[in-house]
Amino acid sequence: MTKLGLFFLVLGIAMIYGLYKYYEPELPSVESIKEYRLQVPLRVFSEDGKLISVFGTKRRIPVAIEDIPEHVKQAYLAAEDASFYSHPGFDIKGILRAVWQIVTTGEKQGGGSTITQQLTRNVFLTLDQTWTRKIKELFLAVKLEQTISKDEILELYLNKIALGHRSYGVAAAAEVYYGKTLNELTLAEAAMLAAPPKAPSRINPVTNPERATQRRNYVLGRMLELGHITQKQHDEAIAHVDTAYIHEPIIELNAPWVAEMVRTQMIERFGDDAYTDGYEVVTTIHAEKQAAAEVALQKGLHAYDRRHGYRGAVQKYDLSGDYDLEKITEELSGFPQPGGLQAALILEVDEENALARLGDGQDIALTFEASEWAVPYVDNYRVGDKPKNLTEIIKEGDVVMVKRGESGEFELSQIPQVQGALVSMNPDDGSIYALVGGFDYYLSKFNRATQAKRQPGSGFKPIIYSGALDHGMHASSIINDAPIVFEDDKLERTWRPENYSEKFFGPTRLREGIVNSRNLVSIRVLRQMGIRNGRNHILKFGFNPDDVPSDLSIALGSPNVPIIDMSRAFSVFANGGYLVQPHLIKSITDQNGEIVFERQPLQVCPDCKFDITTATEDAGMSEVAIGDMLNQATDEPLPIKPAPRVISAENQFIIESFMKDVIIRGTGTKAQSLGRNDLAGKTGTTNDQMDAWFNGYQRNIVTNVWVGFDTPEPMGRGEVGGRVALPIWIDYMSVALEGEPEFQRPIPPGIVSARVDKETGKLLKPGQPNGLLEYFKVGELPEESEQQAQTDYDDLF
Repeated sequence: MTKLGLFFLVLGIAMIYGLYKYYEPELPSVESIKEYRLQVPLRVFSEDGKLISVFGTKRRIPVAIEDIPEHVKQAYLAAEDASFYSHPGFDIKGILRAVWQIVTTGEKQGGGSTITQQLTRNVFLTLDQTWTRKIKELFLAVKLEQTISKDEILELYLNKIALGHRSYGVAAAAEVYYGKTLNELTLAEAAMLAAPPKAPSRINPVTNPERATQRRNYVLGRMLELGHITQKQHDEAIAHVDTAYIHEPIIELNAPWVAEMVRTQMIERFGDDAYTDGYEVVTTIHAEKQAAAEVALQKGLHAYDRRHGYRGAVQKYDLSGDYDLEKITEELSGFPQPGGLQAALILEVDEENALARLGDGQDIALTFEASEWAVPYVDNYRVGDKPKNLTEIIKEGDVVMVKRGESGEFELSQIPQVQGALVSMNPDDGSIYALVGGFDYYLSKFNRATQAKRQPGSGFKPIIYSGALDHGMHASSIINDAPIVFEDDKLERTWRPENYSEKFFGPTRLREGIVNSRNLVSIRVLRQMGIRNGRNHILKFGFNPDDVPSDLSIALGSPNVPIIDMSRAFSVFANGGYLVQPHLIKSITDQNGEIVFERQPLQVCPDCKFDITTATEDAGMSEVAIGDMLNQATDEPLPIKPAPRVISAENQFIIESFMKDVIIRGTGTKAQSLGRNDLAGKTGTTNDQMDAWFNGYQRNIVTNVWVGFDTPEPMGRGEVGGRVALPIWIDYMSVALEGEPEFQRPIPPGIVSARVDKETGKLLKPGQPNGLLEYFKVGELPEESEQQAQTDYDDLF
């Protein structure tokens, strides 16, 4: 080397060093790259790992470098930086080539930036096209290469790079464009994914397939030049016709109300970072139960809707002259498709059959046999005359809703106007198995399971009768089922309650009052034990005090309460008397796989040393507050948080025996179709059939179903809980209870059985006729004497 050459070398090094020292104060620390967090969307899963939803503007699926297929890595290296594993962070040839382009043409035509430089630009710098930014980028690239390994740089680059249509990183792009995982990509598809980095919004296989294919072919050519693929592989990939289109995230379980509940809770906990910090939420939802709940609710709402007739076409087209069928078909594809329904245009119709066009261009047949249900709707109490043929139901040009029936064939349908909700949970810890908040989330996002407050009607009676057992009454107490009129200041009107049957049955044992859902018996029960005592007992079951008025109407379920609160209340009966807290989130992990939250729910624990025999006045106290209270009451923190006992085992056992009788011979006999002996429950119907309920359980699964209109209105004559809600409960529980062994609850030590007279409720002596077996708390057997019996009757009012 000449002295002049050595001089310029030293001068160049000095200039570079000077530039570095000049810009050093402005350079960010590359050490932070080790803790760099990718913007990864929020993902919500069922307990058994099914994807429920993805929240976030960026679609990204982080993947480790060892899990990225070799041909994917080679495609990006061939396209962006062939000497990646040999350069120190910058490519001097590339830089000189870029400088030469500027000198000779006056503008930079591309190239020059290594993968390391691109990464530093995206992570630490702006995208400004200035010499200052370029110099900083070069220095940072060198520092980055000295901080982390080549594989770590490539992994971060392949996970961060923007690839168009909100996809960031190669794994997300594979899902967005091809609906595949990285391992499923062909060579041609891998090369196509290496096309967008230069201009992801303009050069991608969906926005501009032609330019993207040209770029793909260039990448394949570079892979051939570099020896990554053979000539045969190259030619086959070049000949491949790309089939990319936008694929939405592969949702494995439809549970949109659940997803929204989780999203809301995550925002409350983490703010907007919930959308970008890569949290994965595992819920308590069971996929099979959730799917069964949605099917059961939709089936039940359709059944009610059909009973009340057909409301007609949703739209009409004039097909009498020339019309553009293709245009109409395209318009049909834009109709909502709630609950599996589709819009169909009636093209031809005769007395027995019709031909209809769907939005996807498919032509289908409809039959009169499957449409006979479609009597004209008049109102919720009346329908018109039964149709004699199909032409009386539909006309050419009608747009109607159709769905596949049980036979697999399409049949006439409509979107139900009535709504409903279902909540199913584990009574031992409050974990929610399934939750459906309406007919279809995308028609109405209102969550009727948690946000609606409706009157439970007779569904409240088990709670009222539970209070009666704690306030001087027993299972064979006699209550008079007779007319009664109240001038109640709190009700601000004269109140004349009636039984649903509008009949009166006279002296009635307590058990029969609940089994046959006698309203007048319930009112007298509450009045006998006192409204205040009754209300306090109701609050033990976890209801919000603001929802429970202080008047006699609560005996008939007048409080407006959320459906999920009824699930919590009936869990007390299912689990033996303990109050648990419904919850949906089981655990939360960050994008590094570390658990940041794990639920420690209140759990039923009969064998725990510490136990609460009565609930506090504040029955709605939080799970955390109850847990803290329990731990403070013991010398050491408990391994679990025991749920507080709110009713005694004896009380629970007797009320459950009442509700088992509801299934055996009361208003819930349809549930016997499940063929089990361990079911208990209670129907509920409010005035004028505005709300229909079934609240029931098996020892390990509590399920509550509500049906009604969003704006309360009568559902029609006979539309009671046993007809409207119970079939939904049965359909769901037939799936939920699969494989669940029958449970025989042991009789608590504080319970005795004795024979009583069916009519008087008095204790019978051995050998006396007209008796039946009844359960009582120890020390609370009814009296035998006639005087006591007379006193009982004197107390009737």
